[in-house]
Amino acid sequence: MIQIADVLSTPLEYARLSREELAERIRRRKQELNAVILGHNYQRVEIQEVSDYLGDSLGLSQEAASTDADVIVFCGVHFMAETAKILSPDKTVLMPDLRAGCPMADFVTGDALRRLKARFPGAVVVAYVNSTAEVKAESDICCTSANAVQVVNTIPADRTILFVPDRNLARYAAEKSGRPYVIAGREEGEVKPGSIVAWDGYCYVHDDLVMDELAAAKKKHPRALVVIHPESRAELLAQADVVASTARMVDIAEQNDEVIFGTERGIIDRLKARFPEKTLVPLSGAAICGNMKVNTLAKLAWCLDHQQHELVLDEDVRTRAELSLRRMLNLNDGWAAPTAEEMALEEAGLRKTGCGCA
Repeated sequence: MIQIADVLSTPLEYARLSREELAERIRRRKQELNAVILGHNYQRVEIQEVSDYLGDSLGLSQEAASTDADVIVFCGVHFMAETAKILSPDKTVLMPDLRAGCPMADFVTGDALRRLKARFPGAVVVAYVNSTAEVKAESDICCTSANAVQVVNTIPADRTILFVPDRNLARYAAEKSGRPYVIAGREEGEVKPGSIVAWDGYCYVHDDLVMDELAAAKKKHPRALVVIHPESRAELLAQADVVASTARMVDIAEQNDEVIFGTERGIIDRLKARFPEKTLVPLSGAAICGNMKVNTLAKLAWCLDHQQHELVLDEDVRTRAELSLRRMLNLNDGWAAPTAEEMALEEAGLRKTGCGCA
């Protein structure tokens, strides 16, 4: 039986402990707090091993909301913890490291989006879930990488769509839905009604995947199924056998013996440990999200012992962000213009536009 010492002061002190002792501390403290640990697919393997749920950001937040836990510890990045708080306002949401941010989500701010909306009055704003709560609050409906095309197809063909913040996912949705595609700020002439106007943002991990790496992987594994995440560039997606979200990639690994995955390698490391007899290959060994990896087992143990760092949201922002998420979750009803009550709520949350940075 591992002996648990007193609470330590800093994450550095926890880092000196063995992996086994850290895991035992986490297990015991989790029970004391009635906490649930969420581990994103891109987390370090040792964090995935102590997580109660593994998956993508929205799925994890939904899992946590359905539990009777009092505390949610989100091992991911900042917007993911925000999503958990949006869907579980009465639960305490903690992050092991507040510096775990998402550069793609940070491409667009609420103020910058309001300025774009002013340029395209009447446009429908679709926010990828990889966005801040403030941006979700300024949006009409959210989407995931798995349902982006479905969301776009629920919107009338003559309604212009502002798609934030990922230009690559926006391009993929435009191609699959047959809509014109332009990048905001790069328009040449008048934008056709029904176009997707994409924010010029991207995920640096997926955007950096290149054709040379794919060619090398295919040469080494010519029979492998090629599966690429839709945050990747169009020329790479064109070479994929399957374009898939991380959640679907898990299913594909279960069903196939040889796969090349074009995504962050954290999920591939997990799948290789789960299926050691299969050939599961990262398209790029350098496809690593450093933001995800700032979370460590030591920081997780410190976070639980000290109940830090808590994610707090302005209630007005949280409520309006929840509207856009709920519209996506109720996709069976299709997209609909906001009700008078929803419009009043959104209007009440508007602020004067500052100079801000796009």
